Amino acid sequence: MIPLLILLFFSPFSLFSCTTMLFTKGATEDGSVMVSHSDDNEVGDQRIVYVGAKTYPKGAKRPVFLEKQMFPRYVGTDRGDAYNIEGYPPSKPVGFIDQVEKTYAYLDANYGVINEHLLAIGECTNSTHFYFAAPGPTRLFGIAELSRIALERCKRAKEAVLLIGKLAEQRGYYGWGETLLLADPDEGWVFEISCAPDGKSALWVAKRVPDGEIFVAANQFRIQEIDPQDPTLLYSSNLFRIAQEQNVLEKGKPLNWLRLICPGEFDHPYYSLRRVWRVQSRLNPDLNLSPWVEDAFTSYYPFSVKPKKRVRVEEVFALYRDHYEGTEFDLTKGVAAGPYSSPARFIGSYDRTDFPNKRKTPLPGAWERAISIYYTGYTYVAQLRKELPKEIGGVVWVGFDEPYTSCFMPIYSGVSDLPRSFQYGSPKIYTPDFAWWPFNFVANWIRSIYSYSVKDVVKKQKELEDKEREEALKLEKELATLWKKQPGSVKERATQFCLENAQTILKQWNSLRTDLIEKYNDGYDNKPEPGGMIGYPQEWLDRAGYAKGPISYQKDAGGDKEKVQ
Repeated sequence: MIPLLILLFFSPFSLFSCTTMLFTKGATEDGSVMVSHSDDNEVGDQRIVYVGAKTYPKGAKRPVFLEKQMFPRYVGTDRGDAYNIEGYPPSKPVGFIDQVEKTYAYLDANYGVINEHLLAIGECTNSTHFYFAAPGPTRLFGIAELSRIALERCKRAKEAVLLIGKLAEQRGYYGWGETLLLADPDEGWVFEISCAPDGKSALWVAKRVPDGEIFVAANQFRIQEIDPQDPTLLYSSNLFRIAQEQNVLEKGKPLNWLRLICPGEFDHPYYSLRRVWRVQSRLNPDLNLSPWVEDAFTSYYPFSVKPKKRVRVEEVFALYRDHYEGTEFDLTKGVAAGPYSSPARFIGSYDRTDFPNKRKTPLPGAWERAISIYYTGYTYVAQLRKELPKEIGGVVWVGFDEPYTSCFMPIYSGVSDLPRSFQYGSPKIYTPDFAWWPFNFVANWIRSIYSYSVKDVVKKQKELEDKEREEALKLEKELATLWKKQPGSVKERATQFCLENAQTILKQWNSLRTDLIEKYNDGYDNKPEPGGMIGYPQEWLDRAGYAKGPISYQKDAGGDKEKVQ
């Protein structure tokens, strides 16, 4: 058995789990490449920050910082004013690499998001056999810093794969197993990486997603067979040597990356695969995929699938808002959903967050893990369009907190700044001026009477998103024309639009918050008039024992009635 190498377990894995997808240009309605990511990490740093382009003198060094997602993930002056946080000491580098002369502007979050040249990234974390939590002399990079370096230096997805693969292999990697989706307006690649067994170097593979198809990963490695003759595959130079040392190479059979690197799904069976099944099934029901498989190492779900019809960006929003509605796994149904059909299943001490090959006792139970989950920090969908000027060719639709009850807001890749509400604020201290908090407040408030109040949220969400897409399309047509005459004005106009739109959305959401407080105060429907009774559904009353309540002065003792003296 391959040993599990753990030096430090620094956080419950469930709070650092994500869902990421890639849509090739032949799979989308508008011909864009789309890459998306939900950062399901509500205890972390939820800011989206603009990092400007820079020029460095010859011989300069690029500091590499510790992998950290808790607030603040980085403190310093080299990445803009938003990271210069009063009251926190500057982050200390764990090492250095040679700096390039010029770096590109990009949007930063817990991982890099997109740069000015339309290179975009999605991410999810995976369990792995080989895990070293901390950096060391032979382990310089965590996945977040690799993603940022890719955006600082690269314009193309394959270029980025080769760069970060080389850096990790030469200088070493630490942390969980990881999947990065790297996409440009022409293609998208799946990059999967793990520590090496001896804590030196790194193991990685990468595969290009075929045009016309879509890919999804959900906290488990997805690449399986490694064929050295496959031109769509790349991998680390040490891969086959280490596979042989680990006794996983079988004569006459291709190397299976998943079996080499992966101990199974984290938390519980179907924690990952159920989400893969759901996305592939929703996008192509004709595949008739079963939600049940033999084990975590199944090859039943294809690496990528062709959707039944070309996908629109709002359909990607809908995928991230999924709770398995209409299936046998529907989280809005059953006793656990409560009287008002809430899909939230809060994590408790009974929930296991360990590696499957380290369990000494059976799992006591488990909840289905949906795509939309209450502890999401932020979600984004990046569209990459080569037919538009690069200032507006990339647009990232950002939604804070749980996707189902959020509103996606457009941010263009060529902006010169981001809304202050995106960049300044902490999940530790409530302030309605930090974009994450209004969405988080609404998501929490409506849970007490979810099936009623969520309708108000979805109505407002649709109203705002429909208007945003209409206005963004109009703006893009105007700026595409303007770019031919005054290209220097496009960046300014795009930035202004994004800043003003975000301000409008947050104002609307804070207003929605007030409306919800007033309307559903104390479990009533108080609009248009106070005191409208809501009560409980009959099915829930029956389950809760309502009929056994104090409706008589007699006590029911095993079916016999006796008078209470």
